[in-house]
Amino acid sequence: MSQQPVPAKELKQERIQKALARMGYGSRREIERLIRAEKCRINGQLAKIGDHVKQGDKINIGHRRAVITSDVKRIRVLLYNKPEGEICTQKDEEGRKTVFESIGRLKEGRWISVGRLDINSSGLMLFTNYGDLANHLMHPSSEIEREYAVRVNGEVTSDIIQNLLKGVELEDGLLKFEQIIEAGGQGANHWYHVILKEGKNREVRRLWQSQDMRVSRLTRVRYGSLVLPRNLKVGKKVELSLDEIKILFADVKLKWPEARDEMALQLRQKAKNLSIKKQLYGGTSHTKTSRSDAGQKYKTGLRKKPRSVQSKVKKKR
Repeated sequence: MSQQPVPAKELKQERIQKALARMGYGSRREIERLIRAEKCRINGQLAKIGDHVKQGDKINIGHRRAVITSDVKRIRVLLYNKPEGEICTQKDEEGRKTVFESIGRLKEGRWISVGRLDINSSGLMLFTNYGDLANHLMHPSSEIEREYAVRVNGEVTSDIIQNLLKGVELEDGLLKFEQIIEAGGQGANHWYHVILKEGKNREVRRLWQSQDMRVSRLTRVRYGSLVLPRNLKVGKKVELSLDEIKILFADVKLKWPEARDEMALQLRQKAKNLSIKKQLYGGTSHTKTSRSDAGQKYKTGLRKKPRSVQSKVKKKR
C-alpha cells in the first residue's frame, strides 16, 4: 500500500535561516546577512528575516539553488590541520588557496567552517555539514574554549600577564585570556598556551600586540573537547566517527536528533538487503568474463578479412 503524501498544511515549518543552516548552506548569521542583502528568495519571492519554509520549498541563495528537505542524510564532522598561507573563505579574488579547496566538496549541502584562522595562523579547524552544530559551537553564549600555542617575541613580564588575564579594552570591547600557560623557549622567543572563550577576529594577536608583543607563530591546538591529533599532518584531514560525533554533541550540550538513528538503521538494512540480493542473483553491471569467453566474443565479432585481387587470380589458375 503506497504512503499518502502529507498535506502541505501538516508539513513542519521552520525559519529559513535555521533550515538552510541545518542543510549546510552556511551558519545562521551568514544566512541572515544574505537575506538582509536581498540575495535570498523563497519560491521566487524575496525572503525576509523571520520567514518560514517547509519541505519542498524552492530556495535561491545568491547564484545557488536548493530545495528544503526534512534533514541532512548524514551528520559529518571533519578535523583539518590548516597550514599557514591558506585562507578561510569559499573563494579568493587574489587566487590564493582556500581551506575549502583542500578539504573537498560535498555532493549534497556544503561544509561549514566552525570559526576561522587568519592566513598566517595554522592548526585545528572544524568543518561540519550540520548547521545546528556549527551554530552551537560558534555562538558566544556557548562559551566553548579555544586553545592556542603562540610564540611571542619579546620580554613577557608578570604585569603583561596580569593585564592579559584581567582584560584589555580594544575597539570591539573588553578582550582577555582565560588562562596563560608558559611552554618554554630560548632567547627572545617564548612559547605560551593561551585559552579564550570567544573567537573574535585576530583576537590572540591583537591582545599580545596591545602589550607591544609580537606574535611570530600561532597554532590552534584545541577547540572545545576536540584536540589536534599529533599524527594529523599539516594540510591533512580526518573525519569523526558516528560515536565521536555523538560525544561531541553531548560535550557541547546539544541534543542528538534521535530520529537520525532510525534513519541510519533503515539505510544499513537497505544496504544489507542489496548486498544479499547481489549475492543471490549476481550483479547487473561490470560482470567479469573468463579469458576463453572474451576470446570467443572477440572472434565472433570479427568480420572476415576480404581477399585481395591477387589471391583471387591465383585461385582461378
